[in-house]
Amino acid sequence: MTLLLAGDIGGTKTILRLVKATESTSELHTIYQESYLSGDFLDLVPMVQQFLLKADTPTPQKACFAIAGPVVKNTAKLTNLVWFLETERLEQQLGISQITLINDFAAVGYGILGLQKQDLLTLQAGKFQPEAPIAIIGAGTGLGQGFLIKQGKHYQVFPSEGGHADFAARNELEFQLMKYLLDKHDIQRVSVERVVSGQGIVSIYQFLRDRQITTESPDIAQIVRTWEKEAGQQEKSVDPGAAIGIAALQGSDRLSQQTIQMFIDAYGTEAGNLALKLLPYGGLYMAGGIAPKILPLIKNSNFLLNFTQKGRMRSLLEEIPVYIILNPQVGLIGAALCAARL
Repeated sequence: MTLLLAGDIGGTKTILRLVKATESTSELHTIYQESYLSGDFLDLVPMVQQFLLKADTPTPQKACFAIAGPVVKNTAKLTNLVWFLETERLEQQLGISQITLINDFAAVGYGILGLQKQDLLTLQAGKFQPEAPIAIIGAGTGLGQGFLIKQGKHYQVFPSEGGHADFAARNELEFQLMKYLLDKHDIQRVSVERVVSGQGIVSIYQFLRDRQITTESPDIAQIVRTWEKEAGQQEKSVDPGAAIGIAALQGSDRLSQQTIQMFIDAYGTEAGNLALKLLPYGGLYMAGGIAPKILPLIKNSNFLLNFTQKGRMRSLLEEIPVYIILNPQVGLIGAALCAARL
């Protein structure tokens, strides 16, 4: 038996999980888990020490921490924290023989391999091919993308910066949106992440509002304007993206409904673009926090129409399985699986 430590480290919250692995590492069993406010600690080490003391178990042999930010040469500096993490220092101070740091979206890639049937919603059954690549796309704070390639008995996870590719407008309204964003931010190009993300939802709303396409409701207007006044502040008192999503789900605000519809259309289009490049007949998985929250709207939208609407390539994309990940702890599952492979 091997004792593993997995961590999902974010700027706001960190989740730590102790996992017991069988000799084959094919089965992982959670034995203890805790959540912490990241800002309450000056470094990861005292947090892990407090966690292990409370868990009252032997020191884990291996650990993997998923980081909300880039990992370069076994080091990571978190954007919203003063933490600077380095594997060699962590191994010495925690007494854990093997530690690795991975990007949080890479952890999602590993986590896909540990999901159960109930953790997924199938949007398109397609024709699954077990040896084919797997693609991941996830709209949240930003737009993550990645892929998995099978090598022997295992998959290797590859990160990507595909979310920073150019946004491809397809109709007059989207061309107007692109021009609006170019002018508003005084930039030379618009990345797809500026549209397909939490920030993108707000940008689409502002565009539709400023073009006076539909009247604005007082409640959502107040939230968005409060957020606009707080621009530049690290701490925001409101979350307009969430408010717009809720209003669209409830059908209480036409402008919010149109915003989410435009967001979903762009999401489906970009997922299709990723699928064209990889032909992931092993499945395309939608991660991130947004899709599960607006699930009914995605299911009843033109997401799949936009996903497959690729001219002569349509028949290929109709055979790709498409899933939405429902388990919010997929990254933590992935960190444990990654630790098991060390």
